Parts: sequence; C-alpha cells; structure tokens
Amino acid sequence: MMAQNIVDSTKVNTDRLLIIGAVSVTALAVSYGLQDNIWWKGDKSSFHFNWNQDWKASLGSDKFGHFYFAYLAANIYSQTFGWAGLNEKDKRLYGGLSAMVHQTFTEVRDGFSKQYGFSFGDYAFNMLGAAMPLLQYEIPSLNALRFKISYYPSRRFRNGSNSSIIDDYESTYDWISIDINKLLPDKPAEYFPDFIDFTVGHSVKNLDTDPKHEFFIGLDWDIEALPGSCPLLKFLKRNLNLYHFPSPVVKVYPNIVWYGLKF
Repeated sequence: MMAQNIVDSTKVNTDRLLIIGAVSVTALAVSYGLQDNIWWKGDKSSFHFNWNQDWKASLGSDKFGHFYFAYLAANIYSQTFGWAGLNEKDKRLYGGLSAMVHQTFTEVRDGFSKQYGFSFGDYAFNMLGAAMPLLQYEIPSLNALRFKISYYPSRRFRNGSNSSIIDDYESTYDWISIDINKLLPDKPAEYFPDFIDFTVGHSVKNLDTDPKHEFFIGLDWDIEALPGSCPLLKFLKRNLNLYHFPSPVVKVYPNIVWYGLKF
C-alpha cells in the first residue's frame, strides 16, 4: 500500500522547488518579525547558553511546544515537497531538514537574548519534532501517535500577562492522541469508530504563584477519518488533524474534573 503512494523522484518539479524556496525565505522573514516583537524586542546580549533556567521556565512545558512546532513545520514542508514530486521518504527527510533550519535560526537568536540564551533542551526537542514524520515512515507503529496542541485563554492571559496567547503556557494544552484502530487486531478494530482516538493531555497553571502541572485523559477526534476524499478535503483534514478540537476529557491531576468538552 505504501509503495503505491510513492512518487518517482525523477519527476521532481524544479519550478515548484523554487517556489517552495522563495516562500520559505519569505516565511522565515515574517516569522523573525513576529518572534522579535513577541520575545526579542530590545533584548540583546552576547551569545550565551541557558544552563540554569532550561527546565525551570514554565515547568518545562515549553519543551512540547518546541517539539510540536518543529513537527508541524516538518509536516507542512513534507506536503509541499510531495507537491514538488519528491517520493514519500525524501519529502519527509527534506521536510524535517527544512524545519530544522528555521528552528536552528530561532535557537541561535535566543542565544543572543539576555532573557533566554541558547537551550540544548529546546534544541533537542526541536530535532525530535522535525525528525518525527520521517521516523513515522521508518517505524510504522509510530503512526498510531498524533501530536496536537490547543489553546484556551487563561486568566493570566486575559489579565494581560502575555502579548500573545502562544507565549502563555497556561493557555496552552499539549496532547498525544492514540489511534486505537492502528493498535487493535483487525477483527476488534472493525467495531471501533475510526474517527475516535484516545488522548493524553498536559498543561500548567499558577506559574506566577504556585506552579503546578495538569494532566488529562479522554477522547479525541481523528479528522482524517471523516468523509471526503478529494485532494483539497484530504489536505484540509490532514492539517486540521494537527489541532486538538474540543472533546470529552477528564483532568486526573492534581484533582479530578470531568469536562463534557475540553478546549
């Protein structure tokens, strides 16, 4: 089945590769402007490493963010390289490398920030996220995992503590969803709905006073399992599936809370 989806790499469209390159350079410039406004504006120093705060800031919850955004970028790049004619393995390889170019630029710029500094922990999670699409190709069982993120404005964000919601880890929820159908034997899998996954989530709260972790378990939606097979719908479903939409979950730590729909 996998072989049927592989595109002959001799049919690579160089014009499309040039378009990808031009868009990438533009996106990097725009991204720098946004990040400079959110994190780096007026904050410069000589290059240095971040040894003391690497795992203390936001209780380490930023590490999933580094993983996720590298994973997201690698997925998007992989799709564009597929559009340019690269085969399944190569598009994931070059997608991951392209994502790492952006993430490396960001981490090096952090190294020149008084507040942040270069973080080996952040960079390690960047590399893992960028490599994940290729790892999922090489190790098919990893395709049972879906990495997602969601946002819901926290009290801290509503009080103006952060200039952007993506910079507020109390507003951020990290999810790892498991496609049960990819793990069940064929017969039981026939009776389990394709569009329902199991999920584990994490967030942090009270970062300014009494920092604590939150953990969740519950259900998630597999958007790609919904009807529709035209190329545009498949593209939309694949990318929407990188976000966690409201679903029934239970907070299991530090206390028990049932949510009919958790954003």
